[in-house]
Order: sequence, then structure tokens, then C-alpha cells
Amino acid sequence: MHKENTGDAPSAPTPRVLHHRKRNFDAVAGAGKPNGSHLLVNDKSKYKSFLIRAYSTVWMIGGFALIVYLGHLYITAMVVVLQIFMARELFNLLRRTHEDKQLPGFRLLNWHFFFTAMLFVYGRILSQRLVNTVTPDKVLYRLVTSLIKYHMAICYSLYISGFVWFILTLKKKMYKYQFSQYAWTHMILIVVFTQSSFTVANIFEGIFWFLLPASLIVINDIFAYICGFFFGRTPLIKLSPKKTWEGFIGASITTMISAFLLANIMGRFLWLTCPREDLSTGWLQCDPGPLFKQETHALPGWISNWVRLDTVQYWNSYTSNLHCFLNGKRRFTLQLPWKEISVLPDFGDSIPGHGGITDRMDCQMVMAVFAYIYHQSFVVPQSLSVDKLLDQIITSLTLEEQQALFTKLGQMLQEVIGS
Repeated sequence: MHKENTGDAPSAPTPRVLHHRKRNFDAVAGAGKPNGSHLLVNDKSKYKSFLIRAYSTVWMIGGFALIVYLGHLYITAMVVVLQIFMARELFNLLRRTHEDKQLPGFRLLNWHFFFTAMLFVYGRILSQRLVNTVTPDKVLYRLVTSLIKYHMAICYSLYISGFVWFILTLKKKMYKYQFSQYAWTHMILIVVFTQSSFTVANIFEGIFWFLLPASLIVINDIFAYICGFFFGRTPLIKLSPKKTWEGFIGASITTMISAFLLANIMGRFLWLTCPREDLSTGWLQCDPGPLFKQETHALPGWISNWVRLDTVQYWNSYTSNLHCFLNGKRRFTLQLPWKEISVLPDFGDSIPGHGGITDRMDCQMVMAVFAYIYHQSFVVPQSLSVDKLLDQIITSLTLEEQQALFTKLGQMLQEVIGS
């Protein structure tokens, strides 16, 4: 006879958690099986999964191209929507239905921290562009500048209110679950949301700096799958049984070549290279700078006869090719996503054949951070420009202070001219 348990029975994991744990166990257990047992070339249903994956890919690429064509604000809206779906997938990953029923309203706390972080990060990124947009309207200008001035205090107050909310909801015998959720929420904000927010910063520096890295990620994923699908024979790592050296090498070569070709094509369009200084949707005109200017050079006779071209155009700065190379190299070093290295399960099944939103965006987040740091460190001029100084004056000084500055500058200029 089994001894009857008179105490409170531990809450059973929900079916969702059991499903993920089972997949984790299968992934680890499968690592010990003979090499090649999980390769796509040996998968009898691979063509069915290939068609499902291809169908989803076509729809995603088509929708992505349309959003890029519509412009900066629409791309930003897409990123925000993706962040919300990613947060939902990750919040649900460690939730337990039994505990949540005993903590009414506790789930809202996660979203409170999420939208507070969104307000803080996007307020910092888009504040100057918002000011540039409302400058012609004096009422909106004063309202926006006041909100920007107290932006940090507002965000801090919202965070502290969320922390107090968390303290007030603490319940005996639920401390471990509540604190684990609190830590998990902050990890999501730091690792996922903060990284993906760099994407928006890249967009307004010029769609080129968002589109090129994102396209290289897509190309790498596609050709890693195709090369592994048709030629994969040698397993790459045990933690990801379906990855092969053939897929890795094929995708790496394709990505490096694509980096040069795509950069050459995208660099021709002002719509992609010009930074957006406000939140409007109008057409852009700017001086693209030496990085995106091309020169025409004559080809040697034997090459001209072979390719039937007399001249070729390419970017006149050797640094342009270096930028392309480093972006391509950075992408193929991300072919082992952090999700698979940590043996985490798929984050969802919202995209047929691909998993969840987070499964598609994991490398995009890391690449966005790299692209932003690279652009700010090696591409953007480090010296202050007149436009940047004016932006700081507009956002940091009141109208009275700006008038006083204007008067003082006028006096200084008169003294210089008089002398």
C-alpha cells in the first residue's frame, strides 16, 4: 500500500511545461545517438517539412519587403509588434497555471515592466526626432519638450510603482515562484527587449543599417537549411543534431558573397541610405556621403572580352568593402544561436515550420546590437556637426535660453567682424 500524502500536493506542471520538458529531454538524449540519425538527408518526411517551411518563408519575406517599402515608421511598428509577441512567448515559457490562479493580476505586472522599459528605451531613441516633428506647432513643441525633460523621472516612477506592486502581491508559499517570475521578467527586458531595441536605432540611422544585417541573417538561415537539406552528412554539434558542417560552410560562403552584392545594390537608393531625422513618412533626400558614392572604372581588355563589360561601378572607399565583409563575417559566426547552445526548447509554434517568433528573431537581436555599435564606432563621424549642436540646443534649452544664446552669439560675431 502506498502511504497517503496528507500534506499539500505540489502543483503539477501544466501540459505546456511538460511539453517543453519532454522536448528538452529528447534533444539531449538524441545527442548520444549515432551520428547522422537526425540529419535532414535521412529524414523521410523532409520534403513535407521543406514545403511548409518554404511556404512560410515566402509569406514572411513578402510581408517584410512591403513593410520596408512603406518606410521607417512602419518598420518600427513591425519591430514593436514582434517585441510584444516575443515577450508573450517568453513570459509563458515559465508560467504555471496553478500558481497564477492563486495570484490574480500577477501577469499584468510583467507587462507593466515591459511597457515601462519600452517607454524608457524608445523615449531615449526617438525623443529628438519627435521634437523635430512637432517644432512648427508651438503648443505641441512645449508639451513634448516638457515630457522629454521629465522623461527619466516618469519612467523611474513607473518602475518604482511596479516594484511596490510586486511587494504588495507577495504571498506565503508563493515566494519562490514570484521571485523567479520577477527575475525572469527582468532577464527578458535586458537580454531580449534591450537588444532588439537597437534595431529601431539602426532604422533611423538609415534603413540600410537595418536591412543589410537582417537580410544576411535570412540568407544565412535559408542556405544553411538548403545546404544541410541536400548535402548534409557531417553533424556539426551534438546539441543541435540537424546542423551539419555542409550547411554551415555553404551558408557561410553564401553570406559573405551576399554581403558584397546586397550592399552594392542597397547603397544606390537614397530611401535606404538617408537617415530619418523626424517621424514623418515623406520621401528622403540627402547627401549619402563618401561611403555610398560610386566610381566608374574601366576593366582590363581580357576581362572585358570575357564578361562583355567595358566598365564596372563600385564604391570608391575601401572601407565600404570592409563594412560589408565584417557584417557578413559577423552573421556566419551566429549560426549557433544561443537558444540551441543552452538546449532550450522551441519558444512556440506561431510560424509553421519555423517555431515561434523568438526562434526567428534570436540572431536578429544579437546582430542588431553589433550593427549599431559598429555603425556608431566606425561609420558615424565622431566630431560634432552643426545639426547635432542645434539639436542639443533645441532639446536642452528653453525658448528664453535659446534667445539669450542667439543674442550672445550675435554679439560675439559682431566683435569678431569688428576686429
